[in-house]
Amino acid sequence: MMETIAFALFAFVTVASALGVVLLKDPWHSALMLGVALLSVAVHYVMLAAEFVAMMQILVYVGGVLILITFAVMLTQRDEPETAADSDEVVQP
Repeated sequence: MMETIAFALFAFVTVASALGVVLLKDPWHSALMLGVALLSVAVHYVMLAAEFVAMMQILVYVGGVLILITFAVMLTQRDEPETAADSDEVVQP
């Protein structure tokens, strides 16, 4: 009975976070939801007694791919342009 409840809980977490990956507009939050989805899939592997596959899931996907996505999001974020009111320079006419 407890296995069924745990499976249903992690199945809901997997589906909800996968929907969050697709539906969220902010790429940073989408990448975080991808991490939650990948970790939840690793929990499913543990429940199936496939510990090696679960560890490879965590090491390769969560550890590698998610870090690369994080760097890509951080490097491609646009900076807001400075306005004349924000700068310390005095503009001479």
